[in-house]
Amino acid sequence: MALPDLLAVFAHPDDEALLAGGVLAQHAASGARTGVVTTTWAADTPRAAELANAVGILGAGVPRMLGHGDARVPESAPGRARLLDVPLDQVVGELVRCVREFRPEVIVTHDAYGQLTGHPDHVRTHRVALLAAHAASLPHLYPGADEPWRPAAVHLATHPESGVGELGPLLTRVGKRLLSVPDAHVDATVDVGPWLHEKWAAILAHRSEVARERSLPGILSRLPDDTRGRIISTEYFTRLDLRQ
Repeated sequence: MALPDLLAVFAHPDDEALLAGGVLAQHAASGARTGVVTTTWAADTPRAAELANAVGILGAGVPRMLGHGDARVPESAPGRARLLDVPLDQVVGELVRCVREFRPEVIVTHDAYGQLTGHPDHVRTHRVALLAAHAASLPHLYPGADEPWRPAAVHLATHPESGVGELGPLLTRVGKRLLSVPDAHVDATVDVGPWLHEKWAAILAHRSEVARERSLPGILSRLPDDTRGRIISTEYFTRLDLRQ
């Protein structure tokens, strides 16, 4: 039986693989429609090609890129404003169009912290995704952006305090923060071990990040297989119901 159709909304190329790659592969394998929206980086940059490869490995079709600038990488979208500097209403409208066109049952996005490290693009994308998930169902909001659609839920990709485990020291060693949520905030703990091959292949598709010393793909690539497998074989989510 197919799992719910799922649209993943993340800030950067590689977030989809790191944070929900297993769930994307799981849903696609069940016959569900899956898709990925990335709020930063332009479609004519090298990382866009990497994203397309990763999304293809996960069975999520062709990625949708909003094309705004990464807060810390000017070359991510030459001549365009950073995501943080684009008017909120504009970005919400862009994502509402994606939601209405795709019509997912579930939207997956960053948690309120912006994941463990609190990247500002992650935080902005979290807020945009929540607003768009609600606005997409209201016909008088963004009336030119396709027919209204109401997703059943938003799932926030997160890390509970008890689930940081071996990942924590790896991040603090390179000067990154650890922003985990209380265990009670986690509604779904998903064992993605059966889709570990696809998830890791998708992470490796982001070659430019794998080559960086402080990036999570780079850190993971230098670990023993068994250690890496333990770290990436579980994905955690907080569920926000929209159809209660």
